[in-house]
Amino acid sequence: MKNNLLSEHLTYNGDNGTHTHVHLLRYSAEHFDESICTTFEDIVAKGTNESKLWVRVHGLKDTEYIKNICTHFKINFLMMQDILNVDHPSKIEKNGDFNFVVTRIFHGDVVSSVRLIQGQDVVLTFTEGEATFFDDAVKALQENVLKIRTRTSDYLFSVLFNELVSSYVSLAIEIGDQLDDLETELLAATTSYNIRMQLQLLRKRYMEIKRTVVPLKDQYSRILHPDSELVSETNRPFFNDVNDHLLNAVQLTEGCRETLSSLMDLYISNSDMHMNYIMKRLTIVSTIFIPLTFLVGVWGMNFKFMPELDWQYGYLMAWGIMLIAGLASYLILRSRKWQ
Repeated sequence: MKNNLLSEHLTYNGDNGTHTHVHLLRYSAEHFDESICTTFEDIVAKGTNESKLWVRVHGLKDTEYIKNICTHFKINFLMMQDILNVDHPSKIEKNGDFNFVVTRIFHGDVVSSVRLIQGQDVVLTFTEGEATFFDDAVKALQENVLKIRTRTSDYLFSVLFNELVSSYVSLAIEIGDQLDDLETELLAATTSYNIRMQLQLLRKRYMEIKRTVVPLKDQYSRILHPDSELVSETNRPFFNDVNDHLLNAVQLTEGCRETLSSLMDLYISNSDMHMNYIMKRLTIVSTIFIPLTFLVGVWGMNFKFMPELDWQYGYLMAWGIMLIAGLASYLILRSRKWQ
């Protein structure tokens, strides 16, 4: 069942069976504590009206739990649907009192959804599985790196967003390096099936990262809107830095597109050359056997008056003529450089 505007029912359309639970982090300049909450009641018991909060939701299977969390923080129903729809395209929007980011995390060949929500004094992250992607940010809060606990929630939001964008940059660089390696193989006139499969795989990965980073770059200005109360002037430079990283990710992705297009053309060209080489060899073999086929055809007609058929050395003569004809054809083709 799909989420739609005519139903109050929420459906998670992914296939990750991770049990829904929350890693709740509460912090301020004076204190820090964290806990695992397996039910909504655990969150309420911990209290969410003090200090600043980071609510890390792992697993989206329990839609009722997700709904209670979102309702508690006054997140509207449309955002709830987008959280649970793992096929939703990447986007950034300013929705009421929240900045909302819909995007993806890449783990090798596995792609999973991630959602970032920033409100006043609260950041919520939703991931499909037991994600360790933001563990560096957790460690920074635990150790109060750069006095992160004294900063407002928009700073944490920028840190998490930057972690995502940095992973896109790294992935684009990795794809670019793999394309460079393939280019070296293709320039060696290699046309193996393995290279074709690698090109198809890299093209798939390129399309995934392109569909992720391009919408984020196009819509990033919604976060930096001058009238936004969710981004403080103090932390705006950090958001500008994220924007620079996004631009870098887009440029690297476009570079991958151009390289991939060139490699596909090179692969097709190599394939054509290889096919021409095969046809050339087959033509040479056929040319050598044309006079032999002619001779065999003549002697196979079995006319009554063919004196060489009754000759004592006729068989040896036939072999001699065919060998001489074949060798002559070969030498003629060789002298003309197989043209």
